[in-house]
Amino acid sequence: MMPEMTMMQSRPLDALNKARNKKVVVELKGGRMYSGVLNAFDIHINVVLDQADELENGAVKRKLGTIFLRGDNIIMISPA
Repeated sequence: MMPEMTMMQSRPLDALNKARNKKVVVELKGGRMYSGVLNAFDIHINVVLDQADELENGAVKRKLGTIFLRGDNIIMISPA
């Protein structure tokens, strides 16, 4: 199979699973952004970030530690 076909067949949760234990950036409705290590997620895309920081204009606004983000507020999760 061609690599393009493999990527097209992967599911969103597969992509999140590959990002587990890696640093990600999460954007929420309203523009808030957080970065941290993706610890866990569920089928609703609720996520737990470790070593989390709240970001403002790309810079760390404050350090938060471990946080839970509700999936219905998330608009994007990206590798950091």
